[in-house]
Amino acid sequence: MSEPDPPPAAEPSAGGLLACYRHPGRETGVRCARCERPICPDCMVAASVGFQCPECVREGRKTLRQARTVYGGRTTGSAGQLSMLIIGLNVAGLLAKLAVGSNPVAFTGSSGTSTTLDDRFAGLPAKFDFNHEYYRFVTSMFLHTGVIHLALNCYAIYLLGPTIEGMLGRWRYLLLYFGSGIGGSALSYVCNQGGEGASGAVFGVFAALYIFGRQQRRDTSMVAGLIVANLVFSFLVPGIGYWAHIGGLLAGAAIAAGIAYAPQGRYRSVVQLSGAVLVALVVVALTVAGTREANRCANGTLEQITSCFQGASITG
Repeated sequence: MSEPDPPPAAEPSAGGLLACYRHPGRETGVRCARCERPICPDCMVAASVGFQCPECVREGRKTLRQARTVYGGRTTGSAGQLSMLIIGLNVAGLLAKLAVGSNPVAFTGSSGTSTTLDDRFAGLPAKFDFNHEYYRFVTSMFLHTGVIHLALNCYAIYLLGPTIEGMLGRWRYLLLYFGSGIGGSALSYVCNQGGEGASGAVFGVFAALYIFGRQQRRDTSMVAGLIVANLVFSFLVPGIGYWAHIGGLLAGAAIAAGIAYAPQGRYRSVVQLSGAVLVALVVVALTVAGTREANRCANGTLEQITSCFQGASITG
């Protein structure tokens, strides 16, 4: 660490005071506790003992190690803010559907509804196939079919999101959340089960909680039971896009495993991206496969076209 410049040989004024080394026109009787240069009130930074000048404070901060989360992310002291923001965006999506004239069923149940927002931003397979609107992999994560659908997803994010966010830090948490959601959307698309909802991302958070628990050698039986119960619910209740749930679960597990089991060291952050890179490659492969299948169907008979695009779910 470079040492601060030695204090100037300041001459005391008639009143016996020295001039601040940063503001020569200001007299002061206080010196920096580290370098002993005279400092005025505007330059005083409170320290554990006395005051320090701005230069010494900056030098001191260089020697402090940035606090990190258990998996290497930067700590912010405000874990949970991103989760609350995500919840707010999901609520805003449903309110926007109300504003454009959503069917009342959207606010009393979880069955499908169609609005101009759904047509523009939901995960509709035909839109991927022929218009190549792949942004829907993300926008569909913030649309819900009703209050119950929204409440279930947001409650899960509220309960588990801040915990995972605190373990990962902001950027890793966003990588997990959006990677899981996009993975769920991609699998749902290739299985011709388009829809909307944050469930794919939520299942990714479930998977991460399980993976981190296993890596930390904690009891994960409750988390495993939660995942199984939600999967069973997805298969038994009509109208639920279970492929998005499965895709989100698998994507979240891959991303979480890359983060959790990356070895300590200089390249830890790079290795932690391995799971996300794998998910990205699979998403691209699924998209290509889905588009090719759509083109094959589109060039077939009317009966083949109908069988390719019938009965897609809207709830995710």
